[in-house]
Amino acid sequence: MKLPTKLAALALTAAALAPPAFAALKAGAQAPDFTLPAYLAGQPFTFKLADALKKGPVVVYFFPAAHTAGCNLEAHLFSQAIDQFKALHATVIGVTAGNTDQLADFSKETEHCSGKFPVAADDGAKVAKAYDALLTLRPGWSDRTSYVIAPSGKISHVYSDLSPKKHVQETLDAVKALEKQG
Repeated sequence: MKLPTKLAALALTAAALAPPAFAALKAGAQAPDFTLPAYLAGQPFTFKLADALKKGPVVVYFFPAAHTAGCNLEAHLFSQAIDQFKALHATVIGVTAGNTDQLADFSKETEHCSGKFPVAADDGAKVAKAYDALLTLRPGWSDRTSYVIAPSGKISHVYSDLSPKKHVQETLDAVKALEKQG
């Protein structure tokens, strides 16, 4: 086999074995409404997306599981940036289907959420499924996908990457863009 033919064969094999393509909901779609049990600074309450949208844009970030390395970092990064989101009248909510029994502690621990924003328990990953944010590698857990939802209920921005490093900047930039649109 010639080298270009071998490379083409390798590329086809890799494409066939690759996980499914990015399947999250697209910008412009109506965001599925949801109500979930949540925690803020260790205190339980019920989070309702419809109520949060009355106050401004909502950042819904799905994460695989509390008290795991990437999710710990992502929660910490959101807690550090929360004042910037609040200045833009945006609500931030983390949603997970993994380790939901640990969310009360996760929501108040200073190395994670620091009590600055809520996290919601999506037992059974029903909301994650509605948002096409299921973790392929671990069925029943949510993927790391962030949505910015405009007050109209339309999705204005989607970012999906297992690395937690860019989710805060991606969503903050999207909320700023919404603010500029008026």
